[in-house]
Amino acid sequence: MTSPLRASLCLCLGLAAFSLVAESKPGVDPVNLDTAVKPCDDFYTFANGGWLKSHSLPADKARYGAFEEVSERNRAILKGILEETSAKTTWAKGSVQQKVGDFYASGMNEAAIDQRGLAPLKPILSTIEGLKDVKQLPALLAKLHAQGLPGGFGFFVGQDMKDTTRYMGSLMQGGTGLPDRDYYLKDDARSRDIRAKYETHVAKMFELVGDTPGLALARAKVVLDLETRLAQVQWSRVEMRNPQKRYNKRTLDQMATEAPGFNWKGYFAARGVKLSDLNLTQPSFFQAFGKLASEVPAPQWRTYLRWHALNATANLLPRAFGEESFAFQGKVLNGTPEREPRAKRVEAATDNTLGEALGQLYVKATFPPESKKRVLDMVENLRVALRERITNLDWMGADTKQQAIKKLNAFGVKIGYPDKWKTYAFDVKRDDYFGNVRRASAFRIQENLAKLGKSIDRTEWGMTPPTVNAYYSPTMNEIVFPAGILQPPFFDPKADDAVNYGSLGFVIGHEMTHGFDDSGSQFDAEGNLKNWWTEADKKAYQSRTDLVVNQYEAYEPLKGEHVNGKLTLGENIADIGGLKIAFAAYQNSLKGKATPAPIDGFSGPQRFFLGAAAVWRNHIREAALSVRLKTDPHSPGRERVNGPLSNLPEFYEAFGCADGQAMKRDAKVRPAIW
Repeated sequence: MTSPLRASLCLCLGLAAFSLVAESKPGVDPVNLDTAVKPCDDFYTFANGGWLKSHSLPADKARYGAFEEVSERNRAILKGILEETSAKTTWAKGSVQQKVGDFYASGMNEAAIDQRGLAPLKPILSTIEGLKDVKQLPALLAKLHAQGLPGGFGFFVGQDMKDTTRYMGSLMQGGTGLPDRDYYLKDDARSRDIRAKYETHVAKMFELVGDTPGLALARAKVVLDLETRLAQVQWSRVEMRNPQKRYNKRTLDQMATEAPGFNWKGYFAARGVKLSDLNLTQPSFFQAFGKLASEVPAPQWRTYLRWHALNATANLLPRAFGEESFAFQGKVLNGTPEREPRAKRVEAATDNTLGEALGQLYVKATFPPESKKRVLDMVENLRVALRERITNLDWMGADTKQQAIKKLNAFGVKIGYPDKWKTYAFDVKRDDYFGNVRRASAFRIQENLAKLGKSIDRTEWGMTPPTVNAYYSPTMNEIVFPAGILQPPFFDPKADDAVNYGSLGFVIGHEMTHGFDDSGSQFDAEGNLKNWWTEADKKAYQSRTDLVVNQYEAYEPLKGEHVNGKLTLGENIADIGGLKIAFAAYQNSLKGKATPAPIDGFSGPQRFFLGAAAVWRNHIREAALSVRLKTDPHSPGRERVNGPLSNLPEFYEAFGCADGQAMKRDAKVRPAIW
């Protein structure tokens, strides 16, 4: 969640930057369809089959679809900005252009990075080697965490979920290198294979810093053993979805009593953080961590922390480290055969590090004010549609409806880019890529800690302007749409309203519905974690969400691997509700107007659903899909289309779906929620 700085920019981009956006037919392009498939049998393939046949999965991608198409166009624009900015060395020191240009130049100078070798990492490794006694562990972790280096657990400052007018510190579980705790705990063949390859990967990385093969392998076993012990006490991703369970306010004295074995007061003193209270996100994890902190000998902690420092900085070091990191992260975990070109990797690092500085240059080139106005009008039309739907719900009582509408009316809306640009008060040097990233990380962490005791900053953004995504924040009670996603096929100024309501309207409705999904519905109009439901309405809601869980758990995207209906519940509710709200808003937009004539043989409602399906088209590697099924709270693309549509009578009517066809589910099992 970032912030803004209003600055006068004089960077002039040539017309070439604009020509990078591919020309295509506005709205629905018939070549993307597969009309050999019946829409009521498999709408995902009907709407996207032509695109799936004509597009292949790039060798450097784990997944490629509508999101990645837009992202690639955005990245081409960013590349032009970065190359032009970095080519000039006379920008005023501290200016947006100097920071962005010099950061990119430092990352692209691979020869200088190779020449420096391990020199930038050695002070960090030396600090870790100074751990002689486990009693020193709190001070060491404090020093590493202050630099943005991982280990054991995490600490951050955010809104108090039960008093969103104040900031509060939170401790969160962590300490593992694989994507999820289940990779350490499950005994299936794939999990065993990944653990074995992870151990080999850790050993190879240790060899790269000078360990003998035998010592490297012994140390890798230490890492895997300690991470397994941490995984055994971590909460599952499903447990982590429950905000009530994640809220556990403690004083430091209570922490010391509840989780002995680790000097919590010493840790926070070393961080320079003064706390009256904090949130213990997973109490049982920290109880177990305190025990591990005192029982695991110092040499094992040194090995473990050495690995995590190395793993966190691999892509800032000479080429061999990044290549080995990709060999595991890219090839083994996601099945991606080739690494992205360096220019793309450094562009992504620039966006991650200086996102709102780069974002200022991006929006000047891509996002005119009239687009912002049109999107805002759509948001308000969807707000009206959701208000109407809440008012007319037959399963919700009057008192709960009143609170739901109060919350909806209070939704904040952010579109395109911040009103006030964020500043980046750290040095960016043209010849120090490792140092630039580490200084940026330390700055962000200190900036976050400095929030304690201050008023809530409601101008902050949680995504940078070029990001192809959107989000709902339950504690801010706001929906946010960066400029990066407001491009075709999500939003096309040349397309008819039916398609734009189906695509971007679907995204807007999805984010709005998050305020009322199984988790978001536990927060009130002010963003506080507070019940506003009657018991009867809460039961009626849960009986409907149970149907969503059952529906999605039946999907088997990979043989033997099903969608986790509980992990994906919030996103699935948002998909079903968002699509229904967007269609209602589209219908409202037609009131008083003549029915639009069909385009390419498709009526307005049909084009709406074709637009909705297009945004989730994608190819994905089996290995990457397997990881996502374990870790991603979103369902796969096919299920994000066929799942919601198969519940909507509006879809059946548009395409004439009959009982018994796959895309028309029995009324008894349809989750009619929002």
